[in-house]
Amino acid sequence: MTDGPLIFAKMLDGLGGSSNYSSLQDLPVDAQPLWLHFDANHPEALSAIQSFAPEIDEYSLSAIFDAEARPRTLALDSGVLIILRGINHNEGEEPEDMMAIRMWVTDNKLISLRYRKSKALMQVAESLDSKRGPKTIGDTVTQISAAVFSLIENSINNLDEQIDLLESEVLDEPTRRLRIDIAEIRKSAIKLRRYIAPQKEAISQLRYAEVSWLSTKNLRRMQEAQDTLLRAIEELDSIRERAQVVKDELVNALSDKLNRNLYVLSVITAIFLPLGFLTGLFGINIGGMPGVDNAEAFSIFVGYLAVLVAIQVVLFKWFKWF
Repeated sequence: MTDGPLIFAKMLDGLGGSSNYSSLQDLPVDAQPLWLHFDANHPEALSAIQSFAPEIDEYSLSAIFDAEARPRTLALDSGVLIILRGINHNEGEEPEDMMAIRMWVTDNKLISLRYRKSKALMQVAESLDSKRGPKTIGDTVTQISAAVFSLIENSINNLDEQIDLLESEVLDEPTRRLRIDIAEIRKSAIKLRRYIAPQKEAISQLRYAEVSWLSTKNLRRMQEAQDTLLRAIEELDSIRERAQVVKDELVNALSDKLNRNLYVLSVITAIFLPLGFLTGLFGINIGGMPGVDNAEAFSIFVGYLAVLVAIQVVLFKWFKWF
């Protein structure tokens, strides 16, 4: 990586590999097809892109540099603007805090831009370095899209596994701590769906765009990518519904546990209520109390209390109160 706005420049050789260049000045005059990847955080990124691709209009440049760009496809006479959202795999950041992948595509040129490092995009770049990457511009766009959606699918599968574990924990040992875990999963599913759903429309628009750089094979792969997105959206909806069911089951389990505890306390209270009444009654320090002069009165009184408790237990069992 250089100190300039260009992260890498790759001239595809049509065999799955590429020639790599570290600066725009090193590029051959007739270099094509070409993939250039820029750092949007660099202060010279905008001017570098404008000088290399003057055909990009002001609206498209503004969309490419938009920090909160949403997924979309815009086909123009001069090229195609593609913005996708991918899983954030950067250290210390949340995966569902999805990052934008910005691309401007023409017949022989692909310009991509990043604010944060994209794992999907770098996977495709590394495949070119190992001579097993895309052969054309259409292949490059298709493989980047497929890598983005594959990582999304993996993230959704992780959410699905987490909800499976929570279901098991709720059935085995429900605790209030699980409420936080369930809420986190629902929040992740909601944030993922927010950006995944619009990508379905973006891919659909790309499939039907009249561009020469998308081959029949590329279009078939785009169809598969769109199907992957549909499955992902359906799976996220399922995860949200399952999370709600698990939450309801947790609430019911905690309520049952609380009710059982209250019931035990109620039974204990019912047993000791008459005992408390009798001990309070016989604890009055006034004349006329029976057994005051009898040394065995206390033992007899305790024996009566024990008999009373036994009778209460038998009656509670009879009425099936416990």
